[in-house]
Amino acid sequence: MSVPSDIAAARAAILNRMAKAAAEAGRAPQGVTLIAVSKQQPDGRVEAMLATGQRVFGENRVHEAQARWTSRRSDYAHLQLRLIGPLQSNKAADAVALFDVIESLDRPKLAAALADEAQKQGRCPEILIQVNTGEEAQKTGVPPLEADAFIKSARETYGLPLRGLMCIPPVDEEPAMHFALLAKIAARNGLATLSMGMSDDFETAIRFGATHVRIGSALFGTRPGSAQLTE
Repeated sequence: MSVPSDIAAARAAILNRMAKAAAEAGRAPQGVTLIAVSKQQPDGRVEAMLATGQRVFGENRVHEAQARWTSRRSDYAHLQLRLIGPLQSNKAADAVALFDVIESLDRPKLAAALADEAQKQGRCPEILIQVNTGEEAQKTGVPPLEADAFIKSARETYGLPLRGLMCIPPVDEEPAMHFALLAKIAARNGLATLSMGMSDDFETAIRFGATHVRIGSALFGTRPGSAQLTE
């Protein structure tokens, strides 16, 4: 079947490039995790990716992720689902119930909603704060100058299991400076996880310390008319 072989080859190529980038940066390849961005992908291609052994997936919308993954939870051991898109506070309950990691915490109201749901459900996904490193009006995320205070608040006020930071650099700027900024903020706050780097710049992100790279189009192929902002 052509789809699985197509997917398998794409994944193998990305993993090879990741390993090479890590080695060139003096890092161990196993220190960088591939997140396959499965948003809006046909089920056949997602199944093909699962067949390769890929178990870490990123989704942008809670409703779409519920439809895709709820019934698959029991079928695949070690499956990890990560929410990489913006999260509305009124979707916090569903997000806490479904995801293993939420990468897009960006405001106090959402932090409060996640903390409340964690108490109600007796579980909480690991949390990453999204930093709007380019301070772009059309993107969500905490401004860099407010990141330290928000990190402290997420930990001390809301008691969330904060693990790291995520960013999406502006498309028209050199991503290296944004990755360097995110790494600097993480380091001074004792955060080990850096979700940064997409299909066009993940090797640069690895050079600056990415622990997770979000790859969609380079794995699944470009979706016509879609904006590749988180992959």
